[in-house]
Amino acid sequence: MAKRLRVGVVGVGYLGRYHALIYSRMPDVELVGVVDIDPAAAAKVAAEAGCPVFNSGESLLGRVDAVSVVVPTSAHLEEARPLLRAGIHMLLEKPIASTLEEGEEIVRLAEEAGVILQIGHLERFNAGVMALAERIARPRFIEAHRMSGFSTRATDVDVVSDLMIHDIDIILSLVKSEITAISAVGTPVLTAHVDIANARLEFANGTVANVIASRVSGKTMRRFRVFEENRYESLDFIDQRIDTAYPKARPGERWPEVVTDRVNVKPVKPLDAEIAAFVNSVRNGTPPLVDGHVGQAALTVALKVKSQILARLERSGY
Repeated sequence: MAKRLRVGVVGVGYLGRYHALIYSRMPDVELVGVVDIDPAAAAKVAAEAGCPVFNSGESLLGRVDAVSVVVPTSAHLEEARPLLRAGIHMLLEKPIASTLEEGEEIVRLAEEAGVILQIGHLERFNAGVMALAERIARPRFIEAHRMSGFSTRATDVDVVSDLMIHDIDIILSLVKSEITAISAVGTPVLTAHVDIANARLEFANGTVANVIASRVSGKTMRRFRVFEENRYESLDFIDQRIDTAYPKARPGERWPEVVTDRVNVKPVKPLDAEIAAFVNSVRNGTPPLVDGHVGQAALTVALKVKSQILARLERSGY
């Protein structure tokens, strides 16, 4: 491997553009080039990032050590296959694939090639999420809200794949137990796909999680509440603030005092942190925080949630 890590970006739409710009600013990285099916978009980002344009992901073979693949989910396997077979390390945007079979193939290809495969579950690098994970031990009940106004950015997929999967992944990382039951409802509102959804996840250890995702809300809300025995933690993603409540015994009193506390988390840019972690994994050969198996686990749950929603809609004659 060259002294500077040689990287490329395949897909420079809304998010891929940021991948390219972040790589271009990293002193130990050489951004070799970008690829996009839209030549004008590729040229614009290449000019911003100061790198050439290539006409396909395969044209990067032999030129790069690692690559970010930031294309529509339906194209993940098609774009990833030749790059992984060539032994190129990969940061693949979430979800890992459209189907479990395609996800399994991507994981298999990465393992056969012996390369780093990191899935772009961005919120795992959110400073608030990382701080929350350090503060809790055994969640009993989790409530997650991820709600935003309508945007045309990801109308080709449903809200489960676009937004809810972030919280599904966080919940799976916090609850070390198998899911025993899933119940979900949802409906399209503005697009042909489900735009608002609610899922209840039940785990073998007794933990229950309630997850709500909407992309048609009047205001933005990103909040994660965790209830443990004698403790409550609430993370506000937007304000990067954790509010805590717990009982404290009062000598001579029948009932304890409820103590509240607030922690202001120092914000970081999650995408910068995610890409820095990927580069570090490639350079040092260390396993990524969110590998292919983790991405596949989140996809498995997301597809089950989506299946339940679609079955309910069909039964109702939607």
